[in-house]
Amino acid sequence: MKPIIMAAIFAAGLCGAASARAADVAKGKSIFAEQCAACHSAASGQNGIGPSLYGVYGKPAAMTAGFDFSPALKSAHIVWTAPALDKFLANPQSDVPGTKMPYMGMANATDRADVIAYLATLSAPSP
Repeated sequence: MKPIIMAAIFAAGLCGAASARAADVAKGKSIFAEQCAACHSAASGQNGIGPSLYGVYGKPAAMTAGFDFSPALKSAHIVWTAPALDKFLANPQSDVPGTKMPYMGMANATDRADVIAYLATLSAPSP
């Protein structure tokens, strides 16, 4: 299965059995634009207040070139999988105490699943 489809399936699983559905990439892109884009770019190499999130899905945390990550995130040893992103997006400061990310968290699990599915699309296509 293609990584994007797998990411959507895993992300959808985060919503719980009662509301299981395929994650909505378009909705995730919209939520990203509303809640994330003020600090994060979806374009490769374009860091802002926060790092570019292009290609972040499936990669180790604190590895985006040209961004000064907090010591807390550097030492967290997180790989940005759907479950790891879900936990971090729900409450970044609780998940990684000392992170520089001032975001208070995304309470809605469905919204998180949609954003995670969108983030999974932000990478170069597999050969």
